[in-house]
Amino acid sequence: MAKTTPEFGEWPLKRLMTEVCGSGPKSAADLTREQATEAFERILADEPDHTTLGAFWLANRWKRNTPEELAGFVDVMCERVEYAEPDVDPVDCGANYDGKGETAILGVGAGIVAAAAGTPVVVHSGDRVPTQKQDAYKHVLDELGVATELVPRDSAAMVDETGFGFYYAPAFNPEIDDLHERRDRMGVRTFVNTIETLANPAGANVHLGSFYHLAFARKVCDTFAESRFHDLDRVIMFQGMEGYDDIRPGYTKVAEWNSGDDGVDAEFTDYEIETPEYGMDFQAEDLEVDDVATDSASITEAVVSGDRDDRFADAVALNAAFRIYAREDAETIEDGLEAAREAIDDGSAAAVLEDLRTF
Repeated sequence: MAKTTPEFGEWPLKRLMTEVCGSGPKSAADLTREQATEAFERILADEPDHTTLGAFWLANRWKRNTPEELAGFVDVMCERVEYAEPDVDPVDCGANYDGKGETAILGVGAGIVAAAAGTPVVVHSGDRVPTQKQDAYKHVLDELGVATELVPRDSAAMVDETGFGFYYAPAFNPEIDDLHERRDRMGVRTFVNTIETLANPAGANVHLGSFYHLAFARKVCDTFAESRFHDLDRVIMFQGMEGYDDIRPGYTKVAEWNSGDDGVDAEFTDYEIETPEYGMDFQAEDLEVDDVATDSASITEAVVSGDRDDRFADAVALNAAFRIYAREDAETIEDGLEAAREAIDDGSAAAVLEDLRTF
C-alpha cells in the first residue's frame, strides 16, 4: 500500500497507472471521483515527474474519460479559477482553445450580433494552446483592435458595458496555463483540452459548445451534471467546424440539455437540422480562408457593419441565432435568426464592435 501523504492521498499517478488506468485501452479501469480529484490536484501541484505525467495523460486518452472523472478534474480546476461574474447573465462560449487552421472563426461576429440583439455573450480562449497552436478567439479580437489580455474583473465589465466579453485564460485560469510546456511536449491532446473549455469564467447559466460526435456532447452534459462546482441550467451543442463553436453547413446534429427543476429530471435531446433552411446553403469549404485570424477579423467587421451580404453573413447570422436561442431569448432558431439579421440591418451590431474597440 502506498504511503498516504498529508497533502494528497494514497494515489500517486504511478500507482494509478499500475493498478487502475495504465493497462491499455481495453483492460484499463476507470478512476473513481476521489482518484480523479487527487490525480489532478497532484498534477497542478507539479508533483508527478514528467514521464509519469505523460504516461497518465496518454493512458486516459486511450481509455477515454468518463463524466465522473472529467467532473473530478473540472472541479479541481474550478477551485483555482478566478471568477468574475458580470451583472448580466451571458451565454458562455467555450470553443477549443487550440484553435482553427482552415475556416473562418465566426464566433466573434456571431457573439457581437447576438449581443446587439440583446443576448449577452462571453467567449474565452488561450494563446497558441497545444497541440494545434492555431488561431482562436483572442487572435481575431487582437486583429480587430479589441483588448484581450484583461484581468477577469475587466472582462466582466466589458460584458456589462458592451454585451460581449472576452476572458483571457492565462488570467483567469493560471494553473492550467502553467501546464503549457508539458502539454506541448505530449504532442497529442489530453483531457485538459476538454476541461479548460468548461471553466465558465463568467459563471453563466448557459453553455454553448460543439462536438464531432454526439456521444461527446452527451459526455459534456453529463460532466456538467456531475460537477459539484457548476450549476448550469442549459447546454446547447452542435457539430462544429474543426471542433469549434461554428456550426457546420449542411446536415448537422444539435444537442440540448436542460437541468430541470421543481422535481423535473434533467433532459437531454438531440435533433438534426439542414442549414440551407436557415440561409446557409453552401459547404464548409466555402468558409475557408487563407489567414484565419486576419481574414476572420475583416469578415467580422464587414458582416457586422452590414457591408457584406454573402455566405459569411449568412453563417454569422445563423451562429448568432443559436446563441440567442440558447439563452431562450428567442423561442425558435428562426426567431433568433430574424433578431440577428435585424441587429445587423439597424446598425446595432456595428455599434457593439465600436464599443468593444473603445473599451
